[in-house]
Amino acid sequence: MSQASDNAQPPTKPREVMVKLQSLVNNDPHSWEDAWKAKITPWDLGEGQPPLRDILTSGKIDFPRSGRALVPGCGRGYDAACIASSLGHDTLAIDIAATAVQEGKDYLASLPPLPAGKVTYLQGDFFNFQVFDEERFDLIYDFTFFVAIPPTRRNEWGQQMRTLIKPRGYLITLIYPIDPHTPTGPPYFVRPDHYLEPLGEGWSKVVDKIPENSLKSHVGREHLVVWRKL
Repeated sequence: MSQASDNAQPPTKPREVMVKLQSLVNNDPHSWEDAWKAKITPWDLGEGQPPLRDILTSGKIDFPRSGRALVPGCGRGYDAACIASSLGHDTLAIDIAATAVQEGKDYLASLPPLPAGKVTYLQGDFFNFQVFDEERFDLIYDFTFFVAIPPTRRNEWGQQMRTLIKPRGYLITLIYPIDPHTPTGPPYFVRPDHYLEPLGEGWSKVVDKIPENSLKSHVGREHLVVWRKL
C-alpha cells in the first residue's frame, strides 16, 4: 500500500462514509474490525442516546435497581455506562471488534467513577455467547446492532435474546435508522415490526413510541420499543 493511501483521511460526507463502510464490512462479522481501524464508525457520535437515558430515569418502568445488563455491539460503550450508572447494573459490553473494545476501555477510564454498577468489556461474538441460567440478564439493550447484522441472521438474534434474558427481564430496542428502503447494508433496512418474527411469542410491549428527545441527526428516524419477557 502506498504512503498516500496509508495517510488518507477517512471520508466525512455521510453518503461517502456509508459507501466506505459497506465496502469494508461483509458477511464476516470480523470485518467490523476493519471499519474500526479505518475510523469508519458513523453510528458513533461521541455520546449516548437520549431516549435510553430518558426511559431509564423517567420512572415509567420499574426497572430493577441492581442486576445484570448486556449491550451487544457496544462500540465505545456510552450507553453501557449509562445503564450501569442509572440502574446500578453490572453491565457487560460486548463487541466483536478488538479496536472497539480497546477504545471502550479507554473511554471508561476517562470517566469519573460510576455512581453505581460497573461496566466490563468483552471482545466476542454475540451469537456464540453463552451463560448459565442463573447468569441470565435482567436487561439487554440493542441500538444499531439489529441493523448491523445481515437480515438472514435476525432469527438467530431473536433466539439469543430469548435465551439470554431471564423471565420478567427487559429488552430495550432503540430502532435506528428508520430510513427509506435500500437493498444494501449495513445498516440494513428496518422497521419496528421487523422485530416481531425474530422475537416470537412470550413478550409484552411496555413501551412503543417515537422518542420525544433524540440527537439532532436522529429526529424522525428512530423508534423506541421496550419488551418484557413473560
